[in-house]
Amino acid sequence: MLKSQAYSKNEATSWPIPNYWDVIGIVIVFAIIMSLAIGAKGMVSAYNFPETIKISLNPANLPYYALRTILRLFIALGFSLIFTFTIGTLAAKNKHAERLIIPMIDILQSIPVLSFLSITMIGFITLFRGSMLGPECAAIFAIFTSQVWNMTLSFYQSVRTVPSDLKEASKIFCLSKWQTFWRIEVPFAMPQLLWNIMMSMSGSWYFVTASEAFSVANQNITLPGIGSYIAEGIVKANSPSILYAILTMLLVIFLYDQLLFRPLTYWAEKFQAAHDEEATISRSFVVSFFQRTKFLRALGKILSSICDFFINPRSSQQTTSSKYQEQKVKIYKNITRFYYLILTCVLMAATFIIIKFIMATFSLSEVKHVLAMGTYTAIRVLSLIILSSLIWVPIGVWIGLRPKITPIAQPIVQFLAAFPTNLFFPIAAMIFLRYNLNPEIWVSPLMVMGTQWYILFNVIAGASNLPKDLKQAAATFKVTGLLKWRRVILPAIGPFYITGAITAAGGAWNASIIAEVIKWGNNKFEATGLGAYIADNFANNNFANIALGTIVMCLFVLVINRLIWRPLYNLAMERYEVE
Repeated sequence: MLKSQAYSKNEATSWPIPNYWDVIGIVIVFAIIMSLAIGAKGMVSAYNFPETIKISLNPANLPYYALRTILRLFIALGFSLIFTFTIGTLAAKNKHAERLIIPMIDILQSIPVLSFLSITMIGFITLFRGSMLGPECAAIFAIFTSQVWNMTLSFYQSVRTVPSDLKEASKIFCLSKWQTFWRIEVPFAMPQLLWNIMMSMSGSWYFVTASEAFSVANQNITLPGIGSYIAEGIVKANSPSILYAILTMLLVIFLYDQLLFRPLTYWAEKFQAAHDEEATISRSFVVSFFQRTKFLRALGKILSSICDFFINPRSSQQTTSSKYQEQKVKIYKNITRFYYLILTCVLMAATFIIIKFIMATFSLSEVKHVLAMGTYTAIRVLSLIILSSLIWVPIGVWIGLRPKITPIAQPIVQFLAAFPTNLFFPIAAMIFLRYNLNPEIWVSPLMVMGTQWYILFNVIAGASNLPKDLKQAAATFKVTGLLKWRRVILPAIGPFYITGAITAAGGAWNASIIAEVIKWGNNKFEATGLGAYIADNFANNNFANIALGTIVMCLFVLVINRLIWRPLYNLAMERYEVE
C-alpha cells in the first residue's frame, strides 16, 4: 500500500496537473505550429516557371507575407547554425583546414546575393520542377549566404580563444572531444555567438528584397513576402505601402525578439565567462510566463534529459593504446599530404579556367574598366569602415563595460540593425532630386548603414567579455585615459573588433550591389563602382559580365583581407589574447 502511494506521488510529481498558465501556453504553441503549417503549405504549393506571382499592395496581405518571410529567415538560420558548428569548429581546430576555410569565407562573404541567385536559381527550379520549392530554396540559400559568414567567423574566433583553465578542466574530468565541444566550447562561445546570430538575422533583412523579387532568364520572379511587397511599392512609388511594410517589419522584429532572442539572452547569461555582480539579469516575459507553468516545465525536463543523453553518450569515453595512436598519426600525415596535393591541383585548375574564361570572353580594356570600378568601390568600403570604427568602437566599449546598460542597449541596437536600410533609398532618391546631390559621394553612407552594426555588436561582446580581475587591476594601478585604451581595452577587444570589421567590410562590398544603384519610380541614381556594374548586368541578364564583376570583387576582398585584416587578427590573437 505504501509503495502504491509513493508511486502515485512520484507520478503526480512527474506529470503535474496543468494550470491555467499551461492552457495559455499550449494555445500559443499550437497557434505558432498552425501558422508555420500555413506558411509551409504555401512554400510547397504548385509553381511552373515562368509563372508570375502577383504581389498585392493591400495591407491586409502583410501578415501572410510576413509569415512567409519569417519562415525563410529562420530556415536559413537553422542551416547557418549547422554550418557554423561544423565548419567553424573544423577551422578552429585544424590548421590545415583553416588555411582553406578562412580564405574561402573571405571570398564567399563578398560574393553578391544577386550572383548567388543568378547561379542557383535555375538549378533549384530544375531540381524542384513544378513546385514552389524551387524559387523558395533559391531565396533561402541567398538569405543563408547573408547570415552564415558572420556567425562562422564569430564561433571560429571563440573556439580559438577558449581559456586554458577551461581546457585543463576538460582534461581533468576526462571529457571526450564530443563532450568538450558541447560542455566547454559551445557554452564559452554562446554569448558572443548569440549576439552575432541576432546581427545575422538583422543583416539578412537588408537582402530580403533582393531574395524575394528578382529576375532570371528575362523573367521576373516574386515570392510572397515583405521584401517583394517593398519591391513592388518602390516600383510603383507607393509611399503608404512602404510605411505599412516598415510597421509590419518592426512588429515582426519585436515579436521574434521577445519570443526567441530575449529568452535566449537570459539563458546564455549563465555561460558568461566574465560574470560581473553588477550586471543586470535580462528578464523576459516569455521566461517568466513559462516558469509559472507546470505541465510544460515537466515536458521541458524531459527534453533536457534527451539533450543530456545526446551530449553524454555512454560510449563517449574511450581509451586507446599508444600503438594505435602512432598508426593514427601516420595515417593523418598521409591524408594531409594528399589533401595539399589535391588542393594545389584544384587551385591551379581553377586559376587556369578563370584566366582562360576572362581572356576568351573579354577584351583587356573591359578588364581594366572592371578593375577601375573595383578600385572606386574599395575606396568607399575602406573609408566607411574607418569612419564607422571611429564612431562605434567607443560607443560599443562604453556599452560593454557597463553591465547594467547592456541588456537595455541590446534590443535597441538589434532594432536599428534589423531595419533594412534599402527602405531609406526612396528617401535618398527624393533628397537627391530635391537638392541635386552627387550620387558618387552620397550613396556611400547607404553601403555601410546595414553593415556597421557588425562592428558595434562585436565590440560590445568583446568589452562585455573583459575579465573582472583585469578591470580591477587597471583600477588598482590607476590606469586611465589613453593608457587604459592602449594597454587594456584595445588588446581585449582586438579579436572581436577585427572579426566584426572583416564581416562589415564583406557586407559593405555585398551591399554595394544595392546601394550604388538607387531606383524610385522612373528615377535612377547610379554611382561609379563595381556594385553598379554587377547590378546593371544582372538586370540585363549578362551572366558573363556578372561573373567577371564577381571574380574581381572576390579578388579585391581576398587581397585586402590578406594584406590588412588577417595580419591584424593574427597579431591580436597572438599578443593580446585574454586568458
